[in-house]
Amino acid sequence: MKLDNTFLWGGATAANQIEGAYLADGKGLNIADVERVANDKHIRKVDSKPLKDIYYPSHEGIDFYHHYKEDIKLFAEMGFKCYRMSISWARIFPNGDELEPNIAGLEFYDKIFKELKRYNIEPVVTLSHYETPLNLVQKYGSWRNEKLIEFFLRYCRVVFERYDKYVSYWVTFNEINEILNQNEPYHQAGILFNDNENRFKTKILVSHNMMVASAKAVKLGHEINPNNKIGCMVQWPLTYTATCRPKDMLARQKFMKNDFYYTDVMCRGYYSNVCRSIWKEENLTFDFKKEDLYALKTGTVDFISFSYYFSSVVKMNSKDKVEKLDGNPYVKKTSWGWDIDPIGLRLSLNQLYDRYQLPLFIVENGLGAIDKKDESGDINDDYRIQFLNDHIKEMMKAIIEDQVKVSGYTSWGPIDLVSVGTGEMKKRYGFIYVDKENDGTGSLKRKRKKSFYWYKNVIKTNGESIE
Repeated sequence: MKLDNTFLWGGATAANQIEGAYLADGKGLNIADVERVANDKHIRKVDSKPLKDIYYPSHEGIDFYHHYKEDIKLFAEMGFKCYRMSISWARIFPNGDELEPNIAGLEFYDKIFKELKRYNIEPVVTLSHYETPLNLVQKYGSWRNEKLIEFFLRYCRVVFERYDKYVSYWVTFNEINEILNQNEPYHQAGILFNDNENRFKTKILVSHNMMVASAKAVKLGHEINPNNKIGCMVQWPLTYTATCRPKDMLARQKFMKNDFYYTDVMCRGYYSNVCRSIWKEENLTFDFKKEDLYALKTGTVDFISFSYYFSSVVKMNSKDKVEKLDGNPYVKKTSWGWDIDPIGLRLSLNQLYDRYQLPLFIVENGLGAIDKKDESGDINDDYRIQFLNDHIKEMMKAIIEDQVKVSGYTSWGPIDLVSVGTGEMKKRYGFIYVDKENDGTGSLKRKRKKSFYWYKNVIKTNGESIE
């Protein structure tokens, strides 16, 4: 099997996990800058401001801010056709609510895009990837407040116009569907709940404001340049039923509702029966403004981008409640307990394309693992090669055999970066090793892993080398 030359191979990162330089050149604080490394219970404490003698992983990241030329050159050596990255909102508008942007922040991304263009690497830019300016959270209540729509659109206009000659692929919000799925959607929306707050109602209102902002951004981006391609981004949790019992099938349908909630609105332009049924289950009704509903209708996305790491299994328990099972007996697990399910990626591609008939873009897929150097200092990460080989093979089957339209594939973390879930460095995804430890120590020196050369060949052969 082989894909055509238009397919976009590459890798994906987020500014808060790689850039560092957290206050350089006028940058403001974002929500990642006050988040510590996870404790023994895998919880990352969030402070109101950076505290003295506390280690915050985002403050240095892997110092891409000062290593970008070296890192992009390594991406080019692998043959990247595209690079999914994010712009840090707080570099452009340090407090989020200014009327004028921070020029030094804009100039930093000028340099990034010029360097990418030098190597003919197409940028795929996420506008908000777990990087809400901290001031917007503390002063306005984050996306609870519809004023953030105005602030976000001001930011979008600046970057759409500034980088028009460099960027044509844009993504609005990273993994927006995790707002409903997470107990507390701090990363996704900057939300930490207040005492006695109706959490579900807040999640729905926050989601609405963000989806309206996304829709208006799509419309604005098309007005600035009709050739812009602007997509949504979701974490896709392909789900199996524990048995063929009809109640288990119903459990899967209910379990997936939270995810279809977002793609239905952002792709179809309205709140579907699936969306309304979720409100009904909570005995709530929402009377959104007509102008908001019009924005959703006229600002549907051009493509669906998504992350895929694992699949899930559910059943209906004896109390008629949906219960997620601890793993699938037919697949293996990663060191972090995630089910490894390559066929699930093919099923996900078919599921999304069947429902929406929009181009798809796999913008995150990868294996987090503890990498160890051998006696000669090399990293022979055959486990990562196997994981990616198997997933890419199933993606190619979806494209060639199932005729699903897929624009590209960017592996998550082509270079080791800070884990968003735990703040760790030991959970490594990269083809490129970065000498940095969980406590922040290390030289930051880059080193190619075995998978670097493997992925280079995959790109060179357009997938023909996949076994």
